[in-house]
Amino acid sequence: MGTRKIIIDPVTRVEGHGKVTIKLDENGVVTDAFLHIVEFRGFEKFIQGHPYWEAPVLVQRLCGICPVSHHLAAAKAIDQLVGVDPEDLSPTATKLRKLLHFGQVFQSHALHFFYLASPDLLFGTDAPAEKRNVIAVAAENRELAKKGVLMRKFGQEIIKALAGKKIHGILAVPGGVHKTFKAEERAYFLDGMLIPNVDTMIAWSKEMVDFIKNYYLKNANWIDNFAAFPSNHLSLVRKETGAFELYDGRLRSVDFEGNELLNIADFDYRDHFKEAVEPWSYLKFPYMTKYGKEKGWNRVGPLARLNTCAYMGTPLAEKERQIFKEYTQNKPNNMTMHTHWARLIELLYSAEAMKEFLLDDTLMNNDLVRKGTPRQKGIGIIEAPRGTLIHEYHTDEKGIITKCNLIVSTTHNNEAMNRGVREVAKSVLNNKPEITEPMLNQIEIAIRANDPCLSCATHALGEMPLIVQLEDCAGNTIDEKIK
Repeated sequence: MGTRKIIIDPVTRVEGHGKVTIKLDENGVVTDAFLHIVEFRGFEKFIQGHPYWEAPVLVQRLCGICPVSHHLAAAKAIDQLVGVDPEDLSPTATKLRKLLHFGQVFQSHALHFFYLASPDLLFGTDAPAEKRNVIAVAAENRELAKKGVLMRKFGQEIIKALAGKKIHGILAVPGGVHKTFKAEERAYFLDGMLIPNVDTMIAWSKEMVDFIKNYYLKNANWIDNFAAFPSNHLSLVRKETGAFELYDGRLRSVDFEGNELLNIADFDYRDHFKEAVEPWSYLKFPYMTKYGKEKGWNRVGPLARLNTCAYMGTPLAEKERQIFKEYTQNKPNNMTMHTHWARLIELLYSAEAMKEFLLDDTLMNNDLVRKGTPRQKGIGIIEAPRGTLIHEYHTDEKGIITKCNLIVSTTHNNEAMNRGVREVAKSVLNNKPEITEPMLNQIEIAIRANDPCLSCATHALGEMPLIVQLEDCAGNTIDEKIK
């Protein structure tokens, strides 16, 4: 039949639009596979010419799923433009920003697990396509679906209370925040009169971690081996202790065996990272300069964060992290599907952390904004739900942005997602030229585990239908399926 090419367009149940191309030789053996990000990215360019104080508002329009992450990363960079480093921010402003961030991580992780990932886990890779959705989850497990909806709502209500809206709200201003937290707002989350309270969120999060642990034990054969491959892991860690950190810290990378490759101040990232490009994707390929493009790429996100940190900062999450680490004899975990387990441990951490801040009376103080000596360069790095997020801005003497560089979590994971696609394609497609829906889904599962947000890394252009065609070397269509 000659060489063949399979195209999956678009990948489903991810934020944004992408496609997969798989190439097979004359014998039906996979020779290569690629994840293409087909949306055009323009934010780095069109933000130029705007005053710097508009950046935290503008860049959150990158995405409706993780606007808070971009808002806060930009805010940390803009703080530096007015001469305020993270340690110079008022304690109240720092806590309010962190509470907003934990609400974002909590709602985003709940969204991904319950709405996007759970159908793959509950129904299996061979389930009919029409069943692999959150509606089917609700039909078969009403209580699980209900908890998922209410957990996401809790995180969104935290965001609304602090930023004014659940999506595209505003809390941060240069050097701090523009509002404090009121007693009645705090009571809303502590007493559980209108929504399940934060203690319920902690209890439900613990239930979800227990669920995933039991599921993995029963399904270890495919979970442990599915799209598993060695990689480096990158995240922020707490400056003094190396503990788990989501808002501000040092950048640390370890290899697949746990050897430290990098441990730097976040604002030094430019000296240690470069970005490569490929002609078949709009998404960049970041890598550590010292190790080169082939060996210097990293995974980021929940799996990476649990591999790089020394411990979690909350008691229940730390206990679960220890169990997670024991699974791989305290070595880094390189099993892609274990990202879901790590994500739920972070869900538990975020719930515990939100309670700590909600019980802190200084959250309602009025020391909100500080200033220092203005600069013309600012760098802000945080851990977004999907991984390490970098914002860098340069301005002229009038405060107008002249240069912007964004390295989004999904771009860090670009190489990992491509390798995952290749691993799965080889295992399910070699010598099997017929296109089947379960095969397509397994390719997508490898991508979905990373919870990619393609809209964050690109500029969305619109919806695309799914048409998969199998062609021979002469370009004749052998098989076609429309989804």
